[in-house]
Amino acid sequence: MIIDAHSHVHDPLHTHLALLDEAGVDRAVLFATRPHPERAQDLASLRREMGVLAGALGGDADGHRAAWRELDEAIAAHPDRFIGFRSVRLDVPAEEIELAVARDVAGRGFRGIGELTPPPGQAAGIEPVLRAAADHGALPVVVHGAAPTTEADLATLAGLARRYPSVPLVISQLGGAHWLSAIELARETPNVFLELSTANIIFAVKLAIHEVPERTMFGSDAPYGDPALARMTVERVTRPGELRDRVLGGTFAELLGL
Repeated sequence: MIIDAHSHVHDPLHTHLALLDEAGVDRAVLFATRPHPERAQDLASLRREMGVLAGALGGDADGHRAAWRELDEAIAAHPDRFIGFRSVRLDVPAEEIELAVARDVAGRGFRGIGELTPPPGQAAGIEPVLRAAADHGALPVVVHGAAPTTEADLATLAGLARRYPSVPLVISQLGGAHWLSAIELARETPNVFLELSTANIIFAVKLAIHEVPERTMFGSDAPYGDPALARMTVERVTRPGELRDRVLGGTFAELLGL
C-alpha cells in the first residue's frame, strides 16, 4: 500500500484525488488547512490566501472551526482514500488541550494528531498533546518541521519525545532547512519519525533513509508539494524492494495498524 503521509484538504477535492491517482497513491493522511494555495492564480491571490495563516497561528477560533469542518467533509466523502488526522489548538491551557485530544481526536475516531505548528521557540507547548496521545493508545503526533520551526525547536521536540517513548512523533518536511539536525535527532531518538515532503535537497532524502530506514516516510505536503514528484524522489534514491516499500507506506501502515 502506498501512503502519502502528509497532505492537506484541497478545494476542489477532486483535484487532490486526481493527483493521488496520477501518482499511484492508495491513501493519504489528510490534515486541515486554513490557506488554500491551490486556489491562487497569481502572486497577488497567493498572498491573499497565505495571509490567513497569521490568523490561524494567532488562534483564530472561527478559522480553526472552518478548517476542521472541511476536513470532516473530505473524510466523510472519501473514507477509502483519506486517513484523518485532527489538530488541536496550542494556545489554550494544558487541561483544554488534553480534553480536546480526548473529545475531538480519539473520541471521533481520528487516527492521529496534527499537523501542529507551534510558534517559533515554543515547541515545548506540545507536551500536553504528547501526554494525551500516550493516554489514548499512543496516537501518532505530527509536527510541522519547516519554518517557522527552528533548529532549537527540533531539539526540544526530540527531548519531549524521549519523555513519551510510546508516542510516535513525526517531524514533517524533513525539518526544512535544518534537515541535518533532524536526521541526527531522529537517529538518537527511537520514537521520532521523519516525513520527507518538500525537501529541496535530494541528498537529504537519501541520507535520511540511509540513517533511519525504519522511520522515514514518503509524503507530499500537497498542495504545496506534488505526490508524483515526492514519490519519484523516494524511488530515485532507493532500490526496488523492502526498504522502498517501507518508506512509501509500510512504516506508516504499521504505525496505524492498517
